[in-house]
Formats: sequence, C-alpha cells, structure tokens
Amino acid sequence: MSTDALNRLKSIDRELQLLSKTVSLLHWDQETYMPPDGIDMRSDEIALLTGMIHERGTSDEFGALLADVGADDEHPAGGSEVPEEDRALIRCLYRDYRREQKLPAELVRRFAVVTSTGQAVWARAREANDFSTFRDHLAEIIDLNRERAARFGYDEHPYDALLDEYEPDMKASEVRTVFDQLQKDLVPISGRIQAAEQVDDSFLHQAYPVDGQRVFSRRVLEAIGWPFSRGRLDESAHPFTTDIGSMDVRLTTRYAPDFLNPALFGTIHEAGHGLYELGVASKYHGTSLASGTSLGIHESQSRTWENMIGRSREFWLFFYPELVRTFPGLLDSVDLDRFYRGINRVESSFIRVEADEVTYSLHIMLRFRLELALIEGSLDVDDLPEAWRAMSRELLGIAPESDSEGVLQDIHWSMGAMGYFPTYALGNLYGAQFYHVMMEAIPDVRDQIANGNFADVLEWQRENIHTHGRAKTARELVMDISGQTLDARYFTEYLNKKYGEVYQL
Repeated sequence: MSTDALNRLKSIDRELQLLSKTVSLLHWDQETYMPPDGIDMRSDEIALLTGMIHERGTSDEFGALLADVGADDEHPAGGSEVPEEDRALIRCLYRDYRREQKLPAELVRRFAVVTSTGQAVWARAREANDFSTFRDHLAEIIDLNRERAARFGYDEHPYDALLDEYEPDMKASEVRTVFDQLQKDLVPISGRIQAAEQVDDSFLHQAYPVDGQRVFSRRVLEAIGWPFSRGRLDESAHPFTTDIGSMDVRLTTRYAPDFLNPALFGTIHEAGHGLYELGVASKYHGTSLASGTSLGIHESQSRTWENMIGRSREFWLFFYPELVRTFPGLLDSVDLDRFYRGINRVESSFIRVEADEVTYSLHIMLRFRLELALIEGSLDVDDLPEAWRAMSRELLGIAPESDSEGVLQDIHWSMGAMGYFPTYALGNLYGAQFYHVMMEAIPDVRDQIANGNFADVLEWQRENIHTHGRAKTARELVMDISGQTLDARYFTEYLNKKYGEVYQL
C-alpha cells in the first residue's frame, strides 16, 4: 500500500467535505432567509456544486487511489496494510464511491435542479392547498428516483437502492417485516387507550405569544446542553437540522401561535439531531466520518430527546414552573399532572410531526407503503392524494380533507428523499433499546432529569453513539450497546408502561 495514496485520499475527502458543507449552507439559506425570487439562481448554484462533488468523488484518480490502498468489494476497508485507525474511513469512502460511480454526472445535476426547485414549488403548493401545482414536479422526482435505483442496482426491490442511502444495508423486506409486527403490537395498546377516558389537552390550544415560545425554546436548548457558540436556532416551514461543519450545526423550528406543541417538541427533536452531529469525535472532523451513521440512528437521538426525555414527567418537574411563568395567565390553573397527561394525549391526527408516540409509527407506515407503490409503478401520481386518504383511513381511522393536511404536509418528496421515511419509525425502536441500556447504566437518571441535570445523559450518548460518527454501522452500534440486534419489544414495553400511567389503564 502507498502511504501517499492514503494521504491523497484524505486530502480529496477533505475537499469534498468542504464542497458538501457549502451546499448544506445554500440549502439552509434557501429554507430560512433567501428571498423567494432567488430560487432559480440558487438551483443552478446547488447543481453546479453537486456536480463538482460527484465528478471529484467518482473520478478515475479517486478510484485508482482506493484500489491502491486495497479497497474492493471483498475488502471495502482496504488491504491489511491500511492502519486500523483509517479502515473505517476507507470503508465509507469506498461505499460512497461505489454508489456515486453508478450515476452519470448529468443525472446528478438534473436531480439537484429538480429537487431544489421542487422544494420551492412544494412550499407554494402546500400554502395554497393545491396538489395539482406540485404534481408534475413530483412525477419527475419519482422518475429520477426510479432511474437512480436502477443504476444503483438491487437484489429484491428498487426501493432497496433508495433506502440504502439513508439506512445502509437494510432492505424494504426487512422494514416491511418490522412494520407489520409493530402494527400488530400497537393495535392492543391503541385499543386500551381508546377504551379509556380521553385526557384533556385543551390548554395547549390557546394563543401562546410567539415571542414567549422563542424565549422558552432557547432556554430548554441551553439547559440540555446546546452550545450556541457552535449552533443556531432559526425558523422554517418544516423543522430541520443541518451541519455546515462540525463546529457549525443549525436547527430550525416553527411556531404555531395557537398551539404550544409544534415549537416546544419540534425544537427538542431537532436538538437531538444537532447534538449527535456536534458530538462526533474531533479526530473525524472534516472527514466523511463526521456525521451520523444512519438516519435511523439519527432519529433515535432526536426522538429520545423529544419523547422519552422531553415528554417525561421528570423533565416537566423541572421545566413546568418556568413554562407557567413564561405564559402568565394561560397555565395558572393547570397542574403538573394534567399538563403531563395533556402533552402525551393519544389521538389520531393528520400531521405527522404533531403525532403522539403511539400513532406516529402508523404515519410512517402510510408513507412507506405509498413510496413502495410509487417506485414500483403500481400507484400513479394522479391517484396519490386519494390513496393517501384511503390509507389514512385504514391505519389512523381518519382521512384528511385537504392536501395540506395530507399528501403535501411533508417536505421530503420535494427534496427527492424517497427511502427516508422508514428511518423515523426505526428511530423509535433504536431509541427505546438504547434508552433501556442507558437507564441501567445511570440508575438515578430520572432524578437527574427532574433536577435539570442532563449532563450524564448527554455524556452517555456521546460516549456510546455520537463520538463514533460513521466509523461504526447502525448494526454494530446496536450490538455493541445492547448486546443484541434491533428488537421492537423495548419500544412496545416502553409505550405500555408510560401510557398505562397516562391513561390510568
């Protein structure tokens, strides 16, 4: 093996990361502060940089360097002479190279233009509640994803090639099996809740001043360990997290003037993503290893913070008095127990990001099944709004009347991110399994949270999950942390215990 080849690979990887983070900055600006009429030029800018990244990362030179260090399909981490500390990087570089090499540069540029423009068109369509104005863009995005899947290649289903981008090495058949079992597990939990007296959450649906929501959101971020010297909190139509670099991670949220939950829990959710990115070991900064290993693991962190911690009684033992003071007169007559039960109300709803923990995975199953049908061609784009309503009736028992509450509510398809949605529900499962282990490792964790001390929680996540970045795969993390493969029973046991208390079952 040539040491020069290894060093050259690292140099090119550094350049690719700089270009990639520049694209992230452009996307962040597009969703936050860019004037609407800037979309055409912005699409061209993103397409140019995306094309450069693709060409550089699939060049003959890059392929030759990987071959020089012994990386191939049988030895993706390189030959035996590659130092142990560099093997994870070579594995990731080879994986990315092999995937991207299969895509022609023109397809990459076209995908970047169509999805960048598509996000702006989607935002307007959602605001106007008019799917027809987004229909043609979505049809093109689906066609491009089919072409990408065909070029990536797959063994079972074209969806596998798209899912692999977000949850490496997992197949649609595995997701279908997990989701079918999860649906069966959720039915008895949901049935017991439906038979119980519904909890009251009317106090959450009041006129909460947005300025107060901003102040409280920032206060929560500071308390759980969000470093504003390395991160921001802004506003966008759909909350998201993006890293502009390991020392610059940005969150967005949205504030509903008449409902407390979206900003309250959306901000905590995005903080979970951001803390993961900020917690990657410094030795990986500026490399392809400096990000989450899969979106399912990423979601495990965000949903742990949002739900298992942020919707826990202990969390609000600490924060509730301050929340009451932030909104004088609105919560004075609502005691902690009523508030705790209210924020954990279980009820079928149209909007995924506002769904409760019990029904949330059903929202993901809906999208997963529709995506499968769209990619395989068994569902036409024109029939998508009605198919969404029909599947919503089947899984959630309700059907949205408007496109904005149905097929247009999520930004993901406009981004071209088909294969992304399953990772949300997988995150619930990973998160519950990790949280179970963490509670055994930190026996007094509930008391710590109740006293506003989140340092040990964050340190445990950093040490066991965050620090590894992409150096460990999702499967390796689950096995290393829990000693077993992914097991959905931790999530269903968590739901049974928590909601048995909330609904006094």
